[in-house]
Amino acid sequence: MKAMMKKNYKVLLLLLLLAFASCSFTTKRFDNPDKDKVLIQIITYVLQQGHFDPIQLDDEFSEDLFGDYIERMDPVKRYFYKSDYDEFSKYKTDIDDQLKNLDVAFFNTVHTKMMKRIEEAKIIYKEVLSKPFDYSKDETFDTDYDKIDFVSNKKEMKERWRKQLKFSTLSNYDDIFQEEKREKEKDENHVMKSEAEIEKEAREATLRSLDIYFNDNLDDLTREDWFEIYVNAIVEEFDPHTYYMGSKTKEGFDTQMSGKLEGIGARLTKRMDYIKIVELISGGPAWRSQLLEVEDVILKVKQEDEDVPVDIVGMRISDAIKYIKGPKGTKVTLTIKKVDGTIKDITIVRDVVELGETYAKASVVEKEDKKFGIINLPRFYVDFNDYKNLNAAIDVRKEINRLKKEGMQGLILDLRNNGGGSLPAVVDMAGLFIKEGPVVQVRSTGMPKEVLSDRDESVVWDGPLVILVNELSASASEIMAAAMQDYKRAIVIGSKQTYGKGTVQNVYPLNNLIKGNTHGDLGALAFTTQKYYRINGGSVQLEGVKSDVQVPGRFSFIDVGEKEKENPLPYDEIDPADYETWDNYFDYDKAISNSKERMSKNEQLKLIEENAKWVKNQIDETEFSLNYKTYKNQMELNDKEASRFDAISDYKTNLSFSATNFDKQLFASDTTNLQEKRERWYKSLSRDVYVEEAINVLEDLKIAYSINKVAKVKD
Repeated sequence: MKAMMKKNYKVLLLLLLLAFASCSFTTKRFDNPDKDKVLIQIITYVLQQGHFDPIQLDDEFSEDLFGDYIERMDPVKRYFYKSDYDEFSKYKTDIDDQLKNLDVAFFNTVHTKMMKRIEEAKIIYKEVLSKPFDYSKDETFDTDYDKIDFVSNKKEMKERWRKQLKFSTLSNYDDIFQEEKREKEKDENHVMKSEAEIEKEAREATLRSLDIYFNDNLDDLTREDWFEIYVNAIVEEFDPHTYYMGSKTKEGFDTQMSGKLEGIGARLTKRMDYIKIVELISGGPAWRSQLLEVEDVILKVKQEDEDVPVDIVGMRISDAIKYIKGPKGTKVTLTIKKVDGTIKDITIVRDVVELGETYAKASVVEKEDKKFGIINLPRFYVDFNDYKNLNAAIDVRKEINRLKKEGMQGLILDLRNNGGGSLPAVVDMAGLFIKEGPVVQVRSTGMPKEVLSDRDESVVWDGPLVILVNELSASASEIMAAAMQDYKRAIVIGSKQTYGKGTVQNVYPLNNLIKGNTHGDLGALAFTTQKYYRINGGSVQLEGVKSDVQVPGRFSFIDVGEKEKENPLPYDEIDPADYETWDNYFDYDKAISNSKERMSKNEQLKLIEENAKWVKNQIDETEFSLNYKTYKNQMELNDKEASRFDAISDYKTNLSFSATNFDKQLFASDTTNLQEKRERWYKSLSRDVYVEEAINVLEDLKIAYSINKVAKVKD
């Protein structure tokens, strides 16, 4: 698989280079002092020739790019006027022609106007924040910016800034007020600040945050940085996983890929004006704290040696990360808006992410007199330079053998929140559970499909198998779950569907396409070159993997996954591979039917589903009062309603979890608190209703296995 992917990638790059040569893409052709035009020429050509599903640069593309770029530049409509938008609109159907002619007039027009509006915004926000906010006034602010249009004049612009800043400052006001109340409770002699003093302090905090944002972030952006934003708007029209990295961005990317993961251990994305958590790195401080979750929005960041947090709403993600990251051992306090709308301050001690905690780990599960096993796999990791030693499939094999020695009668493979990783590791891992056969089908740009198969006839575990997934199980996780489902080798329990990412990307340095490049580092382009399919011929793109037993979860009613992205590639099907379902004594249909019946009566799951619906309602609510009393009453009501679901975390199963004998030996000589980490994991599993049901399913499969095997022997 590894060799195949490298071969296909090299073929693709060779085709691109030959195409460039045949089109007279010589050094002379690129002898242009305008780096922007060179970049446009290379990127549009590479995408047209090398992308898995290239799109036509036509008027439809132009209109889509126009809308997406303007939204990217001014998502909350606080810079541009309606007259600006009208001025830009003359380019609405011309951008495709401009790109073909290496013309960047649209970018130049928008960029020039943006620079002007930023300077005007500096004056506006300072004027607005120089006067007190009246929090007794009844007015509202709507965070759904799609409902509003661009303003028509300076008066309307100032009013828009006033409401946005009043809303931003409201949380500062509440923070200070609550802190004063706590101080009073601790010390009755404490003289509380007046409402006017609190209001002034809250406003000044917002002012400092904006000064930092404009002076230290926006002012530091060069024209090249702004052009990178434009280029990304172009390439992301092809699909959400195609992106451009300028020289500075690529430098940071290379450092992250080769260096240590130091900070809070979370991957972030920017959606509209907000920084959102999209992944918690297993073993990282955020993951260990159990206080942060995927989909949490980070509003503010405060360092341990500072009194006032920095508001990161509206910040570029690279700038926000500078505040969130920091040296090991330092504390950072994040103001988080939870999925259900509640706002909390969470303090995290930064640390180096412990890579060992991202590897497979196992636990013995005991129910009455029976033993089972569970293996948690955060990622499908592999080190291609040390494939035989650092490989998720090899580690899972070892854990299975250790669990077999403990006498396990059934196995759970937990792929929840597993964002993917190495395709070779998936093929190898699937081979642990089947004799041999296809695992996944891959189509590459300009090439016929290839079927990637397990060639090893040995089976490490032939007993009952359950795979746990959720909406955040993606890519390689989906391949594994789909293969086991298609073979009827495992029962998949979890969300209605998994993430739905069925594409593969490659990163290519653009400097490689120009001999004697005189334009400096042109950065790199990550673009989609492959699509993978189930062995039954279906794609996991958009549709994901449908669980055999669907259970409600926190994201059941929220749009999470590939479908939520802009411009995702479509779902499609190809011919199925040649495979036969698993020959066994299990009664899968009966086990699935039994599980569904149990789940329909489970009170814990009913509460989880009720919570998921409530969370969806909170997300749909976008209008907030700017009257402090009304705002505070609503926040307290939200907290009270949220407390109804505290019982979810109080749930306790009748299962017990313990270390394998191998892990116990590690505990005896370990100096990294491994036992403490494992015990924390065991405690979490003991409250997990999904693991509880997985064990029930394994019991059903085991019983059916025993009965059917005996019956077949008699026959």
